[in-house]
Amino acid sequence: MNSFTIVFLIALTLSFSVQFWLAQRHAAYVAKHRFAVPEAFKNTVSLEAHQKAADYTLEKSKLGNVDSIVGVIFLLLLTLGGGINLAFEFWSSSIANPLLAGLAAVASVFLFMTLVEIPTSVYQTFVIEEKFGFNKSTPQRFIKDQLLQLALVAAIGMPLLALILWVMDSIGSLWWLWAWGILISFSLLMSWLFPTVIAPLFNKFTPMEDGSLKERIQGLLARCGFNSNGIFIMDGSKRSGHGNAYFTGLGSNKRIVFYDTLISSLDDEELEAILAHELGHFKCKHTIKMMVATAIMSLISFAILGWLIDQSWFYNGLGVAQPSHAAALLLFMLVSSSFTFFMQPISAYFQRKFEFEADDFASSHAKAEKLISSLVKLYEENASTLTPDPLYSAFHYSHPPAAIRIANLESKIRA
Repeated sequence: MNSFTIVFLIALTLSFSVQFWLAQRHAAYVAKHRFAVPEAFKNTVSLEAHQKAADYTLEKSKLGNVDSIVGVIFLLLLTLGGGINLAFEFWSSSIANPLLAGLAAVASVFLFMTLVEIPTSVYQTFVIEEKFGFNKSTPQRFIKDQLLQLALVAAIGMPLLALILWVMDSIGSLWWLWAWGILISFSLLMSWLFPTVIAPLFNKFTPMEDGSLKERIQGLLARCGFNSNGIFIMDGSKRSGHGNAYFTGLGSNKRIVFYDTLISSLDDEELEAILAHELGHFKCKHTIKMMVATAIMSLISFAILGWLIDQSWFYNGLGVAQPSHAAALLLFMLVSSSFTFFMQPISAYFQRKFEFEADDFASSHAKAEKLISSLVKLYEENASTLTPDPLYSAFHYSHPPAAIRIANLESKIRA
């Protein structure tokens, strides 16, 4: 232990305490407003649906608290408890090549963390989601998904990690700049490949059939000057009752995807309004802005790691006796969130700002009242609480709270 150990413990304690306090505030706020539908939704949302959303939120909050506590315990066991140090000592004594030993140590720690998280996923899927009627998955499909995800991480993530570790060992003092470039290039490649290579491994994507809905959507795309590689329906209902729609891919590989659950619950004009909102993100260049912001933050992170990698107090303060590039990378990935937690409201603010801008775009290219009705249906069918705690939502919500978002859209109708 050294001075940095104290700094880390203070940061971890503060971030966890604030996060836990926010979660308790949120739960108390939702429970307090459980017994009456908010005024803005009295004519559109039943009391039964409102209370279901509140109960669903409270159940997820309890699980989140347990998950946070378990996460902190295992983080301390891996760092100050010597878990990471043991992993590196074991693989260093088993594999002569330092690069392969470091790769094996990092991989084994992440495999351990993945296994620790599985009980939470099981409870979320087969207890909470099942209780509220959302789960459509089976134990067999769940196990298949977990194994497929591990296989993809091994097939894609391991070579990337090996390349970054090689760069760290071989390039020199500016390794972090090269590593950043590799990571950004890899992220862009994965974004381009995801719709046609990765996503179909988990779900079936069927081209939207010709008809009034497709004609309406194609008309909207033409008005907005958007070209895509197709409009697809995803069989989301085989895992969940939740509905969604999204854009995916880059360049000529862009796709528009609707969950089949969404298609079955909204009418054509509502689906057009939802798509107009998603097009708003594209036309306002929100995706590009977020990619640039992410690239800048990752560059700063790599630069900081490039400095920390030569500081013995960084390793010693986090329970690692023998410094190595692989250990530095792993420690940085695990502990950095404790120091950046209080930046979350900044990111959430800009994400909510983008949502308002996309809503404004949608209201000028589709019917605002249809976007409102579709959002209300989605809030109700997904059991999203209409009464989040304002401070909690400032930290965690990437979308504006329901009442504020609806009020903004109603102002466009009155204008």
